[in-house]
Amino acid sequence: MRDAERIIDKVKIYVKAGNGGNGAVAFHREKYVARGGPSGGDGGHGGHVVFKVDPGATTLLFFRDHRKFVAKNGGDGQGEKFHGANGQNVEILVPLGTLIRDAETGKIIKDMSDDQPFICCKGGRGGWGNRHFASPTRQLPMFAKPGTKGEERELILELKMLADVGLIGMPSVGKSSILSRISSARPKIAAYHFTTLSPNLGVVRTGGEAGFVAADIPGLIEGAAEGAGLGHAFLRHIERCRLLLHVVDISCEEGRDPIEDIRVINGELSRYSEKLAALPQMIVANKADALDEELVDVKAFEAYVRENGWELMYVSAATGDNLKELVTTVAKRLADLPPVTVFETELNVEEEIEEIDRDAITVRRENNDFYVEGPWLTELVESINFTDYESLAYFEKTLIRRGVIKLLEEKGCTDGHTVHIYDFEFDFVK
Repeated sequence: MRDAERIIDKVKIYVKAGNGGNGAVAFHREKYVARGGPSGGDGGHGGHVVFKVDPGATTLLFFRDHRKFVAKNGGDGQGEKFHGANGQNVEILVPLGTLIRDAETGKIIKDMSDDQPFICCKGGRGGWGNRHFASPTRQLPMFAKPGTKGEERELILELKMLADVGLIGMPSVGKSSILSRISSARPKIAAYHFTTLSPNLGVVRTGGEAGFVAADIPGLIEGAAEGAGLGHAFLRHIERCRLLLHVVDISCEEGRDPIEDIRVINGELSRYSEKLAALPQMIVANKADALDEELVDVKAFEAYVRENGWELMYVSAATGDNLKELVTTVAKRLADLPPVTVFETELNVEEEIEEIDRDAITVRRENNDFYVEGPWLTELVESINFTDYESLAYFEKTLIRRGVIKLLEEKGCTDGHTVHIYDFEFDFVK
């Protein structure tokens, strides 16, 4: 499989909740029962868009071919007070650690870092049937309320894996091999560069229920922060880590200089994010079983590590040497470090919806014509049967009760002026 097909950890998708069903206009019909009265049922609520964590997923590969998610609409109401069916929710499964961002602003809506479902877009409300509009003076209402529209958004999904420890380093230094020896993870391992094309997670047990999560981050190369190689796509996964295990090939069997490799990788971390570069590190000198001190200047290497204040451990993923000691040391370091970062919500969908003034209306004047608009006015206009006297009377009373007529008068609307409320227009008469 090609690299471009595997590296999917940031995608743009469109989501829409279902519309609410329309209320029904109906009247009870029964033999020997005169004037049965209105019996229109309410419409069903539209389905929500719900995000859930899939504990088995580690990439956003599914979204390569799935970019549009639409929940079911609510069913329309029926006669005899039958309620329309509620629309089915659409559930979107994402890996643990996925950030949901608003595509327009880039702000974080939700960090999917727990197992709780999250309603991103709420379905529309079902409309009332005509039985709700009956009164002593309006015994046969010929109108019902339509359902409201479901919310819709364009979103950016960005995967930042949740791991306490990140194994970083050049390709083929043994990160995957170390992970496979200290955890139950079984990443693909082979003797060529870029074996790892997606991050691998493994749970490292330290006794009983205690342990930590380690992530094998695909090999970084020089220029990764600018998008070279595979590295740039995975630098974001390191941001949540509490500790970095910087793995180097101390055997130098491929002719690499471990000091230069550390400089290059840390340079890429700095270019990508200063916060990333400031994360605590341990240097893990792998392939120590093949170390030839006649070919490698170990003293210079250890002096460089000491100068930078890093802890150094020699290990061998091939033989297992010192790996238990590595796990013990890492566990002790983690006990003194802050917990895994969970990103705060920057754009709260529920609060944003509540902040919308449902009664907000705007009046715009163009010569002798007045144009009235507002979120709730569209619903009102759609619910009115303008050929029915009682329905028109209800429309007029609602405009008076909600302050529309008063606002028109304040804007200078008088007898003879024309008022436009979306597709409906009338001559203003005081």
